[in-house]
Amino acid sequence: MIAEPRLSVLVVAHNEAEQLADCLSRLTNADELVVVLDKCSDGSRDVASGYTDRLVEGSWELEGERRNIGLDFCRGDWILEVDADERVPVGLFDEIRETIATAEPGYFLIPFDNYVGERLVRRGWGGSWGVMAAPRLSSRGAKRWGAQRIHPSLSLLGEKRWLTTPINHYVDRDLNDMLDRLRRYTDSRSADLLESGAKMPPMIWTIRRCLGRFIKCYCFRRGYREGRWGFVIALMAALYPLISHLKVDIARRSGEKL
Repeated sequence: MIAEPRLSVLVVAHNEAEQLADCLSRLTNADELVVVLDKCSDGSRDVASGYTDRLVEGSWELEGERRNIGLDFCRGDWILEVDADERVPVGLFDEIRETIATAEPGYFLIPFDNYVGERLVRRGWGGSWGVMAAPRLSSRGAKRWGAQRIHPSLSLLGEKRWLTTPINHYVDRDLNDMLDRLRRYTDSRSADLLESGAKMPPMIWTIRRCLGRFIKCYCFRRGYREGRWGFVIALMAALYPLISHLKVDIARRSGEKL
């Protein structure tokens, strides 16, 4: 008799004590729960230890590095990656179990239902400002993260396949929370660019890129159907490369760190 594939769930957290319990309490259907605690100074460890003893604690500068450490620590045949601001419904576990029972090694994209506060915002995400699906389920060795602080690159093995049950993703609490995220994202992106020594394109090129992102999110991805939130999301997607570019320019001209 062939044993059923084991499923690990990986959560990477930084100071997520307020919402970590709500996330972890929905992951008990896994065969193994691994939590990576990155530079946590709040009660995240106490919360996580109430759900699993598979904890990895440390301090990592790069997002890709801490995610790869978590993947390596997992012992399951398949690994589901979940962030602290996401909630996994029981139906997704059922679909995953049914799928991996016969699936060839590789990866699956999982759709997201993205929320701002309590409002479900279905359309308009993109341009490094939220996604509507991501490769979150992978077999051991089929996925590696790149060496970046923000939005690390991905190396994936196998053909692209999809699951259908979405993860509930609580992206931002409100507009102020979204603006705080823009600051964090651009800080990390500009630090990556400064460290790499990359030559920045002409500003006019970056501005054209920003306009293209806005049009893509607001028009082609139908953000306009989400009212003001669709406009705000398209605006954030457009501002992300522009502000990152400006932070790099200012740092290089002044010789100061960000």
